[in-house]
Amino acid sequence: MKPTWSKNFTRRDFLVTSTAATAFAFTFLPSRVWGANERLRLAGIGVGGKGSSDIDQAATLGDVVAVCDCDDNPLNEKLKKWPSAKKFYDFREMFDKMGKEIDAVTVSTPDHTHAIAAAHAIVRKIHVYVQKPLTHDVWEARYLRTLARKYKVATQMGNQGSAANGLRRGVEAIQAGVIGPVREVHVWTNRPVWPQSPAIKARPAESMPIPDNVKWEQFIGTAPMRPYHKAYHPFNWRGWWDFGTGAIGDMTCHTANLAFRALKLTIPTRIEAQNEPLNPETFPGWATVVYHFPARGSLPPVKYTWYEGKLPNGEKNLPPKDLFHGQEPPGSGSLLVGDKGILYSPNDYGAQWMLLPEKNFEGWQDPAPTLPRNGRDDVGMKEEWVKAIKGGPPAYSNFDFAADMTEAILLGNIAMLAGSPIEYDTKRLRITNNRDANKWIKRQYRKGWKMPS
Repeated sequence: MKPTWSKNFTRRDFLVTSTAATAFAFTFLPSRVWGANERLRLAGIGVGGKGSSDIDQAATLGDVVAVCDCDDNPLNEKLKKWPSAKKFYDFREMFDKMGKEIDAVTVSTPDHTHAIAAAHAIVRKIHVYVQKPLTHDVWEARYLRTLARKYKVATQMGNQGSAANGLRRGVEAIQAGVIGPVREVHVWTNRPVWPQSPAIKARPAESMPIPDNVKWEQFIGTAPMRPYHKAYHPFNWRGWWDFGTGAIGDMTCHTANLAFRALKLTIPTRIEAQNEPLNPETFPGWATVVYHFPARGSLPPVKYTWYEGKLPNGEKNLPPKDLFHGQEPPGSGSLLVGDKGILYSPNDYGAQWMLLPEKNFEGWQDPAPTLPRNGRDDVGMKEEWVKAIKGGPPAYSNFDFAADMTEAILLGNIAMLAGSPIEYDTKRLRITNNRDANKWIKRQYRKGWKMPS
């Protein structure tokens, strides 16, 4: 059985998103000019968990005027820090009441409300920092990029490895040709680390009262309504189709970041998945997804393989052992396989890496830098975003990059749902060999929750 999503995808949707896909390279020009010492007025949407550090770090660069969450517990903690900030449970109400008093916002909600929260900000010309993955649906990623270009806002997706100097060195090394043309990439993860299949394959049978601190309507947001249960909130939503994007959504934006940047990967044309049999509610316990990326200019086609979970025999799902050249694979990492050797990163963020086999690269030195250095990790991501807001260059994980990456990786979840290989036409935002699979490109939002258009 597979989750049921509704078809809600029009010809107008195709035309809008196709325009975005074929536009020329985007140059960010801010919609207003900022003084060098002018303070940003900031808001945070989703301020618990990762959202807590997101708004805290942004607050070092501006003044927090509003906080929004479906849960009183993290909200009240933040109000102790910023007692003058206004408190909201619904970001739509926050923007309606304070849209003209907010310059920039962090969005760190569950995946299914990333896009709609960001879109409500963008159409008000409010700059946005959105946690990875950028969106829950393929269509949403393309749409956010279109909006960001139209309204000239500064954007950043929160895959903090983008700020690591080691990742940027790795990009330069690959692009300098140290391991030759790369035709094969392998990326694996220690996820899932939350409950999902095979342990959970159905919704909880028992009912639970909604805690006084939780606004359940706001948590459910765009998803179909279901009764409250602690199985969904505050963290375990990641394993449920309606709310999360599984291991692919949680970690690919981190662990495949180096490969996407170094190889200039955009959108695959064919995706195939092997996985545990699906249920309608939770992501599978294991999956191997193969993405086929076409040639990009002089760069050759790339076969990119993603590994998650534990196989039926209990072993961790990993790339072929011989690719590691005797190295012991950690919980997560990546391998970029070139004609002359392998760049191996035993790290979620591509921040550390080595060249294999080591004997072939003795005495090798980094090429001359071509990328600016940051080295400030998650804080550095916010600093680059604020510099972009104030007229600097686009942030390194701006939506022109992040939307392509998100669209690409989420196609892996659709390949799982489809149950057979899918052929994808990126210009038309359309799966061409399985018409029924197109219903998973864009879901229908629950009544009362509407994407700004």
